[in-house]
Amino acid sequence: MMDSATYPQLFAPLKERQRALRDTMPEHLDLRIHRALSWLHRAEQCEDDDGAFIFLWIALNAAYANDNHGDPEPDQTAFQFFIKRIVNLDKSGHIGDLVWDTYQTAIKHLLDNEFVYQRYWDYQNHKPGIDEWQISFNRARDRSKSALVNQRTDEVLNIVMERLYTLRNQLVHGGATCGGKVNRSQVIDGRRILGSLVPVIIGVMLDNATEHWGEPFYQVRKS
Repeated sequence: MMDSATYPQLFAPLKERQRALRDTMPEHLDLRIHRALSWLHRAEQCEDDDGAFIFLWIALNAAYANDNHGDPEPDQTAFQFFIKRIVNLDKSGHIGDLVWDTYQTAIKHLLDNEFVYQRYWDYQNHKPGIDEWQISFNRARDRSKSALVNQRTDEVLNIVMERLYTLRNQLVHGGATCGGKVNRSQVIDGRRILGSLVPVIIGVMLDNATEHWGEPFYQVRKS
């Protein structure tokens, strides 16, 4: 396991920014950012990769999820739109730097790993309608390689997040052993990627506080 000190520690400067902007931000956005930062802080304090990955995913959900009066589980289409929006609003190009420079090797490993590809598991579990996973896996890999070659940041990032969502399901639903060796490389890569990506997403949202980010789930109510 990597030493937690080697992971980014980005909570403190973001919290200072949030406090400075609190009085001018829409209430819904302030609550969303406050919650996301609380989970980012917890993730940065976490000494194990499994726990940190889960806390970072909660931070991502706090930043992203909208209360559309339905299931709080993420909607894939809405999440893809969110990622594309964040990439477009990231005028400093920090997300592009993460995808094309910092984590390019880790991303390629994830895209080539069938164990974080959901259709592989659907096939293994004999899910109806899933006759072959390899064809769709190869197509997805070809699509991701094309996106990598053409530097389509939002498309690559969405494919990466699909893989990390499968990893999230494995951990949250008890489909993996805590600290287990079998999925260690993808958990470590997932923690590293989210540990850098989530703070950038929060920063972009703070930079664009006048944008409408929707209503968060379970808003604070007074009795």
